[in-house]
Amino acid sequence: MLLKTSLRSFFAHKWRLLLSLLAVVLSVAFVSGTLVFYNTATSTFDKLFASTASDLSVSKAKDGITDRGGPAEIPTVPAGTVAKVAAEPGVKAAIGQVMTSTATLVDPATNKVIGPTTGAPTLTGNWTDGPRNSVDITSGHAPQGADQVVLDADTAKKAKLGLGAKVRVITDANHDFTIAGIATFRTTNPGAALVFMDTPTAQQVLLGTGAYTSVEVFGDGTRTDEQLKAAALADLGGGFQARTADEQQQENASDVGSFLDFMKYAMLGFAVLAAGVGGFLIVNTFSMLVTQRTREIGLLRAIGGSRSQVNRSVLTEGLILGVLGSTLGLGAGLGLALGMIQLMRAAGMNLDASLDVTWTVPAAAYAVGVLVTLLAAFIPARRASRITPMAALLDHAAPVEPRANRIRTVLGALATALGAAALVLAARSTGSSGGALIGLGVLATLVGAVVLGPLLVSGLLGLLGGLLPALFGPAGRLAQRNVTRNPRRTGSTAAALMIGLAVVVGASVITSSMVTSAGAQIDKSVGADYIVGGGNGSIAQAAVDAVARTKGVDHVTRQKEVPADLTTPDGARTESQLIAADPSFARDFRLPLAAGTAEGVFTGGVSVDQKFADAHHLKVGDPITADYGDGRTQTLPVAAVLKTGNQLFDGNFFTAIDTVSTGLGGHLPGDRVLFAGAAAGADKATVLADLQKTLEAYPQLMVKDQAGYKDMIRSQVDKLLAMVYGLLGLTIVVAVLGVVNTLALSVVERTREIGLLRAIGLSRRQLRRVVRLESVVIALFGAVLGTGLGLAWGVTARSVLATQGLSTLSVPTGTVAAVLVGSVLIGLIAALVPAFRAARMNVLAAIATD
Repeated sequence: MLLKTSLRSFFAHKWRLLLSLLAVVLSVAFVSGTLVFYNTATSTFDKLFASTASDLSVSKAKDGITDRGGPAEIPTVPAGTVAKVAAEPGVKAAIGQVMTSTATLVDPATNKVIGPTTGAPTLTGNWTDGPRNSVDITSGHAPQGADQVVLDADTAKKAKLGLGAKVRVITDANHDFTIAGIATFRTTNPGAALVFMDTPTAQQVLLGTGAYTSVEVFGDGTRTDEQLKAAALADLGGGFQARTADEQQQENASDVGSFLDFMKYAMLGFAVLAAGVGGFLIVNTFSMLVTQRTREIGLLRAIGGSRSQVNRSVLTEGLILGVLGSTLGLGAGLGLALGMIQLMRAAGMNLDASLDVTWTVPAAAYAVGVLVTLLAAFIPARRASRITPMAALLDHAAPVEPRANRIRTVLGALATALGAAALVLAARSTGSSGGALIGLGVLATLVGAVVLGPLLVSGLLGLLGGLLPALFGPAGRLAQRNVTRNPRRTGSTAAALMIGLAVVVGASVITSSMVTSAGAQIDKSVGADYIVGGGNGSIAQAAVDAVARTKGVDHVTRQKEVPADLTTPDGARTESQLIAADPSFARDFRLPLAAGTAEGVFTGGVSVDQKFADAHHLKVGDPITADYGDGRTQTLPVAAVLKTGNQLFDGNFFTAIDTVSTGLGGHLPGDRVLFAGAAAGADKATVLADLQKTLEAYPQLMVKDQAGYKDMIRSQVDKLLAMVYGLLGLTIVVAVLGVVNTLALSVVERTREIGLLRAIGLSRRQLRRVVRLESVVIALFGAVLGTGLGLAWGVTARSVLATQGLSTLSVPTGTVAAVLVGSVLIGLIAALVPAFRAARMNVLAAIATD
């Protein structure tokens, strides 16, 4: 009987539940689509790594200078290692491999860099015919001679290059080649660009020596990978490392997994946010349906229905909505995953088209859809169970319970006070507790705003809606009264929009402060007129010389990065890198000195930041031991302690190039960045143009003046913010659906009232205006609350991150204004369908409605 009643009620109001169903579908689709995409991407890379990994990979132990620049900096194993490993029992084949990510590939015809746009590397190496090659040559032939290369098919297609085309490989010098072959991936292209030369050419061009970067070993099956590893390390002695196939797969999966995990959790976070916003929509829908069915529920109680039966009836309707929405959302999620895979393919990452749907996907889909719906339906169900049989004889306006309002006021005030206190304490904190406090503050203030929302309706909407009668006459007065008639409904509808807009404003404050702080730090600390950098490896010496010869350049400061393990007097060991620069670095940068001198840093000393100095009880003059690997160590005295709070210097250790040259015995890495100053009296814009012309032969490098460098930082932050806005779009869409649903159900609820208004002279145009004004006021109410919360969150977060470089607060007034104007547009859009339906009502039929 109960199930039959619930089903009859559900299908009787199916169109009124449509938008709630759509909210569940969107939230579930985002969750299931994200999980399917993540599983598919992970399994695709697992298949790639499993099919291409050798049984054992032998390379130089990770010690000292790593693969960061020119040939002299790439760790190698001697050519004789191949023969030694091949002679081990159980080894079927040992292949010397050359593979680096430091070269840059250029199309000489256009002088443009060729390579992935996804952040994946350009891998350059030697062509070998191994048992588990990742690619096969499908056009042309293997490289033969010093002027031929093989290019992967995806890169060739994207760059519109074919057999016989010319390409340039830039390392310490420029090397021109002809494409002799095109290679296609056997499984998938993870997004990288691949360039293969013959082995002697690769050794000479990429390494400058007849060595290899690794030896790939394939067993004959008589020994396990672990046994092969133990034998190889025992025979080769110290200075080598060996990784089995499993270890190679785990390392590769870990590298890819960090990127995929970030995408997964970021998207799931926004999906949960959208599900929470959808919960408000469902609460409103069921609350209004319960109100409209007051007489029906009262009659059900009068003929013997118990409170628990009524409660279960409404929850059963919610369960049906949740199951149906989850099922549809799961299907939509598969479509979303396919769309994401196609986007990744367009970006150059060819993922497997066969979706990997594990049991966790439907489990998560139904957990999200059903649980959110049932939780949202619980309050309306409880309210429905309290309807008495006498209510069947009354009008179906829901009574307001003073006691419930008092409890709501107390709880909302306590949550808001707790949240405000947490935000204040977070803004004043200087330690790691700031993150936890701001999390508590955001959650508590959000809960407080949601709980107090209905109580703020009368007061705040009195201000927002006070202009309506003056501007729009009777239509404005009706709209104002309709909005404040049911504060709980208005508050929960606005809350859905408030959450999304609060995150938008908060994120905007943080990113705007990030850009402004970076600009302020550059203005305060950078004296160099030009910054030269970019590319996969170090800057070629010829490029450095070309910059120095450019007319109008006064001086050039080189900066290198030298990996080192630093040991402080307290015995602590820190794996880091030294930033080694020319003494003119002190002219190009104003070091934020807390103690010591800049001159000391570039005459045999090293600088540390205040945080590091405090953690290890360091002062000027204390010794730090730098271990560069291969038995090369050097003692450096602390010459300066730098103030923290500047991203340009925090966490870095500065010293002189001559100093590390002594410690490394002249074995220096290449330059990573150049800084240049304009000569006195030179026109800086002209010098910049000349530098750009000088570096045309090095398209992998970019040259920026300070203004250009700031613009580059701003564009990078804008891309991050655009991604956040894109993901928040789902939340905003669900919130707009909530406004539409509330208005639509409100129109149904007020059918008789609308009929009477039309009968006494309210025109269709005026009626549409009433509905539109209601929608705009609700949207503005949510926008004002969301803007206030977002500003509080953003300002607090900036204070917490002040020690991380966000030293300057910047409130994006343009974004705030856009949010308020956008809320008006949202209100107008949301009101289109409800206003049209209200105006199309038959007057007599509306008056006759019970």
